[in-house]
Amino acid sequence: MTMRKLWILLILLMWHAQSAASLTIEITEGAEGALPIAIVPFGWQGPGAGPSQDIAQVIRDDLKRSGRFNTMPVKDMLARPQIGSEVEFRDWRVLGMENLAVGQVKPNGAGGYLIRFQLFDVYKGEQLVGYNIPTTERDLRATAHYIADIIYEKLTGQRGAFATRIAYVISTGGGKAGQQVSLKVADADGFNAQTIVTSDEPLMSPAWSPDGRKLAYVSFENRKPSIYVQEVFTGKREKVASFKGINGAPAWSPDGRKLALTLSKDGSPDIYVYNLNKKTLQRLTSHYAIDTEPAWSPDGSQIVFTSDRGGKPQIYRVPAFGGEEKRVTFEGSYNARASYSPDGKSLTLVTRQGSDFRIGVLDLQSNALQILSEGRLDESPSFAPNGSMVIYATKIGSKGELAAVSVDGRVRQRLALQEGDVREPVWSPYTRTDRSN
Repeated sequence: MTMRKLWILLILLMWHAQSAASLTIEITEGAEGALPIAIVPFGWQGPGAGPSQDIAQVIRDDLKRSGRFNTMPVKDMLARPQIGSEVEFRDWRVLGMENLAVGQVKPNGAGGYLIRFQLFDVYKGEQLVGYNIPTTERDLRATAHYIADIIYEKLTGQRGAFATRIAYVISTGGGKAGQQVSLKVADADGFNAQTIVTSDEPLMSPAWSPDGRKLAYVSFENRKPSIYVQEVFTGKREKVASFKGINGAPAWSPDGRKLALTLSKDGSPDIYVYNLNKKTLQRLTSHYAIDTEPAWSPDGSQIVFTSDRGGKPQIYRVPAFGGEEKRVTFEGSYNARASYSPDGKSLTLVTRQGSDFRIGVLDLQSNALQILSEGRLDESPSFAPNGSMVIYATKIGSKGELAAVSVDGRVRQRLALQEGDVREPVWSPYTRTDRSN
């Protein structure tokens, strides 16, 4: 498939949405040697039935879907301690648990809660961490994700990403009549999906701002592609590019002050950088071929992009302030849609393997390419903010769904929508409001 045909295909695709649709996550393959851990149901220390959310269950689900932990089913637990003084470590050793988390939930003012949790090393019989966390009914799931992040980081040494979010485009319906397209944002586990924008024309290429407060995207409102920047929480939006021809593939600079864009206003599609504050535009590439899909390096010094200037789509790199373009990928006849890992040491990309399009990770030092996915049409890869996993779009039969895979290829997840098709996922960065910052 040529880059021109690929672009034509993209602009003809119609994607629809339904606000009630939700994601369910299925672990299709986990890592061998996952760490055994028990998350005991948190006790309620107040009147009535207690909070609506099962805090411990959310934590168990988070840890399990990471593939790094083997969480004990509640039915197999011989006891349900709520505080450390109630724990009989010998019993948990017999059950093969290496770590144990217990907790309590107490009323804390009108509509508020105080969550106390403790994490233990079962074999040493020692507390590893313990926190008292105030929260509200509305934020119970977010607090559970935060606790899962604490546990994950303490036991793996890597920051967790359970409290982050994903954005994606979904569609429902089969024909053009009554079509509706939605850009949605959900928690990383698929819950709390919110519609950011709805249209009866295609929406494409969502991209998170570095502070996680805005999304840039392409909308075909009035049957013309334009690039918008929209605030996630307020809905306020601004049209930033609506030139003649293609306006596509927005990508934020690490400082949030600029967008790299694909524009064809001067002829063939090329890479430009738009300064959001100064409202100025700088052209980075000038070639008769198609240059598209820019992505910034974490330090802001480089931009990678897809180009068919060599005859087939490959990844190239150009200094962010202008300069000589250099080819990055050499293995295979098709490599596209690249983006940097958070540490800048690798790229995730779409690569052609025979007749299939798969997700790969390219080590920029060794140039070794590892194939991570197994589908026939996998696309739109995006790194988790801790670099541990890649989320991407895939086809299950004729339906578009989301999937995720660990960077070593050992852990696989399928994120299924109850209704409709889903594509173009992008994982949010860590935000300033993350408690773990």
